[in-house]
Amino acid sequence: MNILVIGNGGREHAICWKLKHSKEVKHIYCAPGNAGTAAIGSNVNIKATDIKALMQFVRKEAIDLTVVGPEAPLAEGIVDEFTAAGLRVFGPTKAAAQLETSKAFAKDFMKRHHIPTAAYMVFHAGETERLRDYLMSQRYPLVLKADGLAAGKGVIIAQSFDEAMRNGQSMLEGSAFGDAGTTLVVEEFLKGPEASVFALTDGTRFVTLAPAQDHKRILDNDLGKNTGGMGAFAPTPYVPTELLADVKMRVIKRVIDGMRADGIPYSGVLFVGLMLTEDGPKVLEFNCRFGDPETQVVLPLIDYDLGVLLRDIADGKLQLNRLPLHDANAVCVVMASSGYPDAYETGKPIAGLDAINEEEEGVLVFHAGTRKEGERIVTAGGRVLGVTALAQGSDLAASIRLAYNAVNRIRFDGAYYRTDIGRKALQ
Repeated sequence: MNILVIGNGGREHAICWKLKHSKEVKHIYCAPGNAGTAAIGSNVNIKATDIKALMQFVRKEAIDLTVVGPEAPLAEGIVDEFTAAGLRVFGPTKAAAQLETSKAFAKDFMKRHHIPTAAYMVFHAGETERLRDYLMSQRYPLVLKADGLAAGKGVIIAQSFDEAMRNGQSMLEGSAFGDAGTTLVVEEFLKGPEASVFALTDGTRFVTLAPAQDHKRILDNDLGKNTGGMGAFAPTPYVPTELLADVKMRVIKRVIDGMRADGIPYSGVLFVGLMLTEDGPKVLEFNCRFGDPETQVVLPLIDYDLGVLLRDIADGKLQLNRLPLHDANAVCVVMASSGYPDAYETGKPIAGLDAINEEEEGVLVFHAGTRKEGERIVTAGGRVLGVTALAQGSDLAASIRLAYNAVNRIRFDGAYYRTDIGRKALQ
């Protein structure tokens, strides 16, 4: 197969890396890609949201399967257009992707299909007084979520009525997150550790990957601003076998069956963000694609041909009941640009990449925000690299040591990373 992977982050580099090991894959293209994907296949200078140009490229190059990485083209209906044109594509339709693109849709869907989640209320533009009355009757803290896509920044934890009212009003008026926030979801605040579970589904059957745990905060000990993710590890001990079985039955199966019953069959990746509360796991959010940086730790653990798996799902013919996984664990440490998640500089030369030997060390360096300038690789984003280490069995401490040993040999001006990725699992 010739495969096109759409996107340019660490998630897409990890997907390309795994596909490179497929016996069925002849050549890999990535649009627009980064310096890491360029070393695996061919980068294509087409934006991830330029659906018409992507379709033209797929036809011209006889692409057998297109794998959509980020959420933006899914939200714009790339799967619908490819499918209508008879082109094989992996990912959910625009309607099915509402599980991520509309928090209100997802919450109403979960309520209707008895999927455990936080209590909530939805408010629309012009309902400021209704919002005020509701907030005055609640206990704090409360969670405010912009309904639409807000680049991972549309969630506010309000500690008081004044804070909730100020932020809620600015959302409904469109001054906080634009149109993404003019519909607002106010949720009960849940307590407990978080975890992520990925399911791959053809709309009827599904298999799950190793449960993972992300580190969203910019600073050690989960302090500071929220980011797109500063690191991850898998499998997480917070989701043992019996708990994963419960999540499969009470969350994933109900989502897939419910979407099909509602006339919106869901095919592709279903990312389930969970809060593990004292009352059991509850859904915080859904994503309609591989998460980042969790993808960098869950894909290396798959002991199966990813090209075959994604092709079968795109064809609606998933063959597996259980996805074979390696007896191993993985840790990913994100190296970010100074200033991230706020303003940061790019174009900083990266040194030390050649010193990392993947086969000898068990360390993978996934590029998230990089580009080539002549013979040099330079920074091109807030999250620059995902340094991922693997160790056999359940020795997570070994993976942590390997990852940080590699991180300490990679250098670029302003490089920043957390020093405690995975530590919570050791405790």
